Amino acid sequence: MTGKIKYVDQQQLDAAAEETASLIVNKVGTSGVIYGVPRGGIPAAYLVLQKISKLYGPSDFRITSDPSNASVIVDDLIDSGRTKEKFQRRFPNTPFFALITKLDKDSWYVFPWEETEHGSADDIPIRLLEYIGENPKRGGLIETPSRFLKAWKDWTEGYHQDPKEVLKVFKDGAENCDQMILVKDNPISSHCEHHLAPFFGTVSVAYIPDKHIIGLSKIPRVINIYAKRLQVQERLTNQIANALWENLKPQGVAVYMKCRHMCMESRGIRQIGSHTVTSALRGAFKDNVDTRIEFFNLVNGE
Repeated sequence: MTGKIKYVDQQQLDAAAEETASLIVNKVGTSGVIYGVPRGGIPAAYLVLQKISKLYGPSDFRITSDPSNASVIVDDLIDSGRTKEKFQRRFPNTPFFALITKLDKDSWYVFPWEETEHGSADDIPIRLLEYIGENPKRGGLIETPSRFLKAWKDWTEGYHQDPKEVLKVFKDGAENCDQMILVKDNPISSHCEHHLAPFFGTVSVAYIPDKHIIGLSKIPRVINIYAKRLQVQERLTNQIANALWENLKPQGVAVYMKCRHMCMESRGIRQIGSHTVTSALRGAFKDNVDTRIEFFNLVNGE
């Protein structure tokens, strides 16, 4: 998970529920029908109902499973605001309340009824399975949510890594080294940020030293740091080039990437086997025609 997990403890939960109960009573009085937005809004609605009784005594509020009959809609959290907007479009005259409005966009809030190994993130793959028509309780899918989250944690670990910490440079060994150094056909895989579909292929990286060199293994490490983020190939190519250009300060950097995109092969136009080629040139590779030609000839095996 990219963001920081924030656990809502019982004291915070009680305070938020009491505040929400007061807002509801001030808005609609001491009678009405409360709808809890599935999933987290359901326990939130029952908790608010308890707090109304505690603060105001016996009331005529009740819970409904039909939002069209509700006088109040309750959720546990306003995150992006899309759920609230959806219900306000459908029921513009029905007030919408949430226990917590998320201000810290990089945090993941976990309520007591959601505490699992991955916090409330477990709900994401479960709801996805339900959305496509599967039964999350089917034998083969019982452990899928946990495996799904672990896989995505691995696929996006680049968000927690800094290429500057990888790119250690050496002067020793760089004496009189002013010709191209090419690490060719590095395997690469990433995920398209538009569809979360994988794309994969190879990337060749070259640089011309200027008094400094780097360990050859550092180039694949930098590639993986940027590849293990949601990406578009164009940006990924340039990020790799920029990292080397800015940290190594060579005479030139060149990156050539060739990938297949599953968002184009497995859906939509379904162009099976097509490749997307991108390049990024810096310094001598961009300014010197002969250097540029030499790079592309080596990459293409000529």
